[in-house]
Amino acid sequence: MRVLLAGATGAIGRQMLPLLLSAGHTVVGTSRSASGVAAIRAAGADAVRLDVFDRDATFRALADARPDAVIHQLTALGERRFEENARIRREGTRNLVEAAVKAGTGQIVAQSISWVYGPGAAPATEDEPLDASREGLVGPARALEEAAASMERHVVLRYGLLYGPGTWYSPGGWAEGELREGRLAAGAAVSSFVHVVDAARAALLALDWPDGVVNVVDDEPAAAWEWVPALAAALDLPAPPLTVEREGWERGASNAKARALGWRPAHPSWRIGFPGLTR
Repeated sequence: MRVLLAGATGAIGRQMLPLLLSAGHTVVGTSRSASGVAAIRAAGADAVRLDVFDRDATFRALADARPDAVIHQLTALGERRFEENARIRREGTRNLVEAAVKAGTGQIVAQSISWVYGPGAAPATEDEPLDASREGLVGPARALEEAAASMERHVVLRYGLLYGPGTWYSPGGWAEGELREGRLAAGAAVSSFVHVVDAARAALLALDWPDGVVNVVDDEPAAAWEWVPALAAALDLPAPPLTVEREGWERGASNAKARALGWRPAHPSWRIGFPGLTR
């Protein structure tokens, strides 16, 4: 299959590129920088320098690449540029989808997030509605998912909190800085994690999954008072004091559907993954 990997130099994209090539796919990767394009080519794929906000350039890139499928892993989260990230989800995704459709591409796999559900007592499943009360966060994710669903074939991956190389939860990442400054709360809020390698593997498998939304999270949603001390220990930092605050939507997500589709995370729990974080 000919695949356009949008965001090939991001945290997941870097893990995906060798997986796609090893699986026998022909890959065209995108990057906004010349250095990113060079890295993609050095990895053995074709590359195009692309800013997805440039609508005309996006249409030209898809017309030239003519992929069978698009894998959308574009974010601005590595730099914590949240307004730009929201714009990517709304405007960038729309440009990418419309360009893909015009180029004759029939399939998309797109990255979304798993903390978009409303309040509840148990980990959220894919058949639950999105939380309309948090429009600032959920609205852009909804726009991305609706754009993806307009394509003939589509899988939306609602990832948990990513950890591992190139993510916030890694040595030298955002979470380490927050721990050092005492700003990462060890409270009752429940989160679901997924190792970045497992996230990339899910996107590869999703090329053969039926249409729909899939939570891609590990087996163990956990309260921050459990996982924050474990992350601190992995980073050789003191754990912060425990608190009790929790919002109703902070409840994690279920991966039962992803497992039923054949995804088997190499890191089934953050308890296994955090100790393996290395500098």
